[in-house]
Amino acid sequence: MSSLILSRRDLDFLLYEWLDALSLTQRERFTDHNRETFDAVLDLCERLATDVFATHNKKSDQHEPEFDGNRVSMIPEVAVALKAFCDAGLMAAGQDFEMGGMQLPCVIEKAGFAWFKGANVATSAYPFLTIGNANTLLKCGSPEQIERYVKPLLAGRFFGTMCLSEPQAGSSLSDITTRADPEPDGSYRLRGNKMWISGGEHELSENIIHLVLAKVPGPDGKLIAGVKGISLFIVPKKIVHADGTLGERNDVLLAGLNHKMGYRGTTNCLLNFGEGQFQPGGKAGAIGYLVGSLHQGLAAMFHMMNEARIGVGLGAVMLGYTGYLHALDYARNRPQGRHAANKDPHQNQIPIIQHADVKRMLLAQKAYVEGGLALTLYCARLVDEEKTASEDHARANATLLLDILTPIAKSWPSQWCLEANNLAIQVHGGYGYTREYNVEQFYRDNRLNPIHEGTHGIQGLDLLGRKVVMHEGAALTLLGEKVRATIAQSGTTELSELGGALLQRWQRLLDVTTQLHHSGDVNTTLANASIYLEAFGHIVVSWIWLSQALCALEAEHDELDFYAGKLQACRWFFLYELPKVDAQLVLLASLDTTSLTMQDNWF
Repeated sequence: MSSLILSRRDLDFLLYEWLDALSLTQRERFTDHNRETFDAVLDLCERLATDVFATHNKKSDQHEPEFDGNRVSMIPEVAVALKAFCDAGLMAAGQDFEMGGMQLPCVIEKAGFAWFKGANVATSAYPFLTIGNANTLLKCGSPEQIERYVKPLLAGRFFGTMCLSEPQAGSSLSDITTRADPEPDGSYRLRGNKMWISGGEHELSENIIHLVLAKVPGPDGKLIAGVKGISLFIVPKKIVHADGTLGERNDVLLAGLNHKMGYRGTTNCLLNFGEGQFQPGGKAGAIGYLVGSLHQGLAAMFHMMNEARIGVGLGAVMLGYTGYLHALDYARNRPQGRHAANKDPHQNQIPIIQHADVKRMLLAQKAYVEGGLALTLYCARLVDEEKTASEDHARANATLLLDILTPIAKSWPSQWCLEANNLAIQVHGGYGYTREYNVEQFYRDNRLNPIHEGTHGIQGLDLLGRKVVMHEGAALTLLGEKVRATIAQSGTTELSELGGALLQRWQRLLDVTTQLHHSGDVNTTLANASIYLEAFGHIVVSWIWLSQALCALEAEHDELDFYAGKLQACRWFFLYELPKVDAQLVLLASLDTTSLTMQDNWF
């Protein structure tokens, strides 16, 4: 039976035919790898995801973690799955051999991790956060911090978190009030509260390493206003001695668990730092250690946040993808009704996949999830270019493309792969709305993704307010060159009409971008940034689909059905989805201020 988590054939197409991942083995960092080693990792991930992650996905949703005031308890299958993940060495899959890693390309690492996201997004959140935590410390931490914290993280002995938001601040990080007071020994004592901390408390690992944003007071004893005063600190749940042994409990206390609509298997916490219930070193205050330079905490944390944004997009894709495969399987096996031209009740009912409207819903899901997976893996491939390309300009270009695509890679799948889950429920009909079937949980789990790691609106502000104009529009120009190259490639094929449609929308997008940034008022420019993000995202995914379709045309068609499916999904996206941006671009060009000028009292 084919997997209901992810299509391995689609994954192989994206990695080996479209993204040419095997060419990376010609680079010094990856010379120990080949198709066999890549496939072995993907096989391992598929097997573990199927056997020990997917098997408790529903159970962890029905029996979410509980806090009795002293400790958190959860179903034992979570720990079993995570032990299997760590024992397989997957926590360090992308790291150097010297760090105990497999030194895999990022695109292969993320393709492997996609299996876990699709199998059980809640349990996979623990390694997802830990890997991001470790990567941040590898980039910004000292050699001593890497030795003391990163190596146990990558070994799976410690798990990690990111602690940004606070109850009163939310996404407005300039308003955080967690305070870090310097100590004579060079450490700091932190006091404050952090909200929405995934993986913030559990007993799944020996220790939890919190990366915490806080402000060091100025000479006057007051916190520095705005983001300029923010620094980043390592705050372990248990103090780690220089020899690696664990010491006393740090002054970090779980105040309570948040009860979520979905994603229930991941503990989501309100943490109090410095409350005084634990007194390391004989006094209150959570002991923390500065990461990098003072007042550069937000820049350091952005390493983890940007990685997390693409990871959130991948998680959204995979929830949509597994929902699509469940709906496809259901539609093939559920007999109901007859064709409109044949109403004879004595004739057998037909599988619902033969009904045009069900085909429409399945085709929409296929276009959303396969387009979203291609987008996120393309971004992972850019990470490999950024790190290992032989030429400076190639690495710089990869960074520019990552900068402009990151808000899209986070938000587009979070919106449209959630819509795929919505359609998966619809395909199931009334059964889809019951808890006996999996698709309702996939929708609930996926509904978080437009919110965390920066809401949909924040991604729109980032894209329109920063990314398209940074470095005098260099990233937008470079992306345009990539889009036009694909359009030019389509010109001599049966897809030329699609290329022309994409070119028209791309040029219109550039014109609208110029109009928005010449409005003369920043509030007017950014008033409809979310709509700009949605239009931009649909145009980007149209480009991604056109590129996939061109690759399918060039393939040796020994698998006619697979490649025909790719071409049909591309055509569907261009006919049904791309035209949606036309009305959005007209609205944006009008510099409409209806939302901006709406008054509180008018609601």
